Amino acid sequence: MVIKPGQDAQSIVNSKPAGTTFCFAAGLHRISETIRPKADTTLASDERAVLTGSVPLTGWARSGSAWVVRGALPAAYGASGQCEDNQANICHLREQVFVDGDHLTRVASLSAVKAGTFYADYGANAIYLGSNPTGRQVEMSKTRTAIESGSTGVVVRGLTIEHFASAPQAGALVSGPGWKVTANDVRWNHAVGVMLVKANNTRVEKNLIRNNGQLGLGQYASAAATVSRNVITGNNTDGFWIADWESGGIKSTRSSGTVSGNLIQNNLGVGMWADVADDGRVISSNRIIGNAADGIRYEISRNGTIENNTITGNGLGTGRGSGTSLWDGGGVNINTSTNVTVRNNVVAGNVNGVTIQSRTRGSGPWGTYLLRDVQVTGNTIEMTGGSQATGMVKNSGAEVPAGEVVFSGNKYVLDALGAQRFSRFGTKLTAAGWQQAGLDALGKFLAN
Repeated sequence: MVIKPGQDAQSIVNSKPAGTTFCFAAGLHRISETIRPKADTTLASDERAVLTGSVPLTGWARSGSAWVVRGALPAAYGASGQCEDNQANICHLREQVFVDGDHLTRVASLSAVKAGTFYADYGANAIYLGSNPTGRQVEMSKTRTAIESGSTGVVVRGLTIEHFASAPQAGALVSGPGWKVTANDVRWNHAVGVMLVKANNTRVEKNLIRNNGQLGLGQYASAAATVSRNVITGNNTDGFWIADWESGGIKSTRSSGTVSGNLIQNNLGVGMWADVADDGRVISSNRIIGNAADGIRYEISRNGTIENNTITGNGLGTGRGSGTSLWDGGGVNINTSTNVTVRNNVVAGNVNGVTIQSRTRGSGPWGTYLLRDVQVTGNTIEMTGGSQATGMVKNSGAEVPAGEVVFSGNKYVLDALGAQRFSRFGTKLTAAGWQQAGLDALGKFLAN
């Protein structure tokens, strides 16, 4: 069934039985109502059709040094999420504005409007631009979600999905169970690009997931999902808290499955974050490069395998809450998790190498969250600048019994063998001191 630009996609999808294949013709499809596919439906395009949640803004008038249009905004709504700028606190506001396809930066007041920015005054139902819109295409994201359904076996393939006004922690594309999400370009949506919710056995493969406002991909309560061979880059464009609130590349909670073969690069947040009762997560053979917070964070979860990844240049953000101590993270950060293996990774040039954190974090579905049975083996860990270190930290009440954290057979590349690039619960150590403390007797230590 062909869907042409200008047709009501949801009405057409709703009118056909489960198992229908819908082919979006080339061009721009304005989606004013979320498409809710039935079981075994295919939504696809071999011509890279664009599904957009935006509407054109016309009727601009000069207003002092800015330009204004009225009547396009929704009613004011409540805040959610945490922003990098916790004073202005505007990252939760969902509407984005684009001029000739360029994403404008939202500002918190009319007086702050300048070229490349916009301000939304909900009380007056007015949008102000700092750039002359005459003769230009101005659009505002409006529809919250492009595709969402709890139906099984849906295929979404070959679509561009952009400009959806998703709420924080919500997705422009929301998968159900057993879906195949393949070869799509999911970009410039306000919150999460692709979101898996109760999406057991879903596969997300070969997509470009980029420049979304909060997070590239989210996974919640989804078992045995596969996220592989995607490019996930440039996410958190709308100012969510970089150091510690669900922004950046991928975040997963209460889920399991494999994240493998992806390029996760230049996201303003954590590259790959497993948090809150992830169980049986495998993170393998990814390139995780230049993300502003940790490369990989495995937090209050269990039964994780982190292997064969290249993890470079992460954790060097300097915003609110960022820092350089082992408490602030590193290339790989294991936080109060149990039965985690970190092996055969290359960890180089991050804010720190491998950081092991034991914190008091309360309880989850398996009882008290504890740091136990962590194995770090066969990795190459390079620490040659700044305050880079590898080691363990703990807070009061979060003791770690002997033998629960094991470093073995790693290769360490250091600026000097006498440099204190290691730390054991607050004590800084050289390579020799690291081994004397009973850590990595089989390790190799090389001066760069």
